[in-house]
Amino acid sequence: MISKQKIEEALAILVALGLPRGQQNERSALTLLALLNLGPNDDWLDFERPLIGITPIMNFCRDHYGREYAPNTRETFRRQTMHQFVEAGIALYNPDKPDRAVNSPKACYQISEEASHVAAVYGSDAWEDSLDTFLDGQQTLAAKWAKHRSMQMIPLEVARGEEIKLTPGAHSELIKQIITDFGPRFAPGSEVIYVGDTGEKAGYFQKERLEALGVSVDQHGKMPDVVLYYSDRDWLLLIESVTSHGPVDAKRHNELSTLFRDANPGIVYVTAFPNRQIMGRYLSEISWESEVWCSDAPTHLIHFNGKRFLGPY
Repeated sequence: MISKQKIEEALAILVALGLPRGQQNERSALTLLALLNLGPNDDWLDFERPLIGITPIMNFCRDHYGREYAPNTRETFRRQTMHQFVEAGIALYNPDKPDRAVNSPKACYQISEEASHVAAVYGSDAWEDSLDTFLDGQQTLAAKWAKHRSMQMIPLEVARGEEIKLTPGAHSELIKQIITDFGPRFAPGSEVIYVGDTGEKAGYFQKERLEALGVSVDQHGKMPDVVLYYSDRDWLLLIESVTSHGPVDAKRHNELSTLFRDANPGIVYVTAFPNRQIMGRYLSEISWESEVWCSDAPTHLIHFNGKRFLGPY
């Protein structure tokens, strides 16, 4: 009964804070309690502000309130609760390291200081005034943290005077190096057709230009990380950025061959690694008839196509 009452109080706070109906549920109420590290017998004034990830939040629900959630509901917590908490200024995403990659296992959340102070006085005489103050500044608060997060994005110029911003992380850093270091050296003057992004999926896409080159793509998920058109040689360079998984192996080579089978230019397959140490993990998987580039040795290519390049230097 004590647990039920605490969950109902947390739910009442979320309703008062203006969360949409989709977040007015037990899962979101328990998430709020986890962000405050409050068990059933704790007073609201006893709150804490730990850095906590999705799995620890789910463990908290089980250990303190006896609510067991299946592992495959992690995305539900992330997409249907935490995303809205962050948008509303109730929670902060990666406050310890705002430029942490989206897919990092260290991703974490923290209750915002402003929201924690509102929750702390729930049921007291100060509740109404505290709530009004939070709601008056809620939009400003959410915008402040969105701007802070945006400042950590990785800027990338894809055409003269045209810039995009990629989600922070090693993957995006390597994509930037592909555009700024690989392209000018091995495909000088090439045109950026496509740039993927871990956060937005398609960070940049000249769809009509690609169609003019003979390729029509409906699903961005099948695209390589970067596509360059090298007009001097009439080549399309399909480049995968690999920091933790996904070189151009035989399977991926076949997928890209199928996707770009109608392309008018010739196709060049490239896997980009940050360094040869990471490349070494995938050496046995890299497809023949492809190229490898390491950003720590930007002036060199490794050709997985021996007979074409056999000869003395």
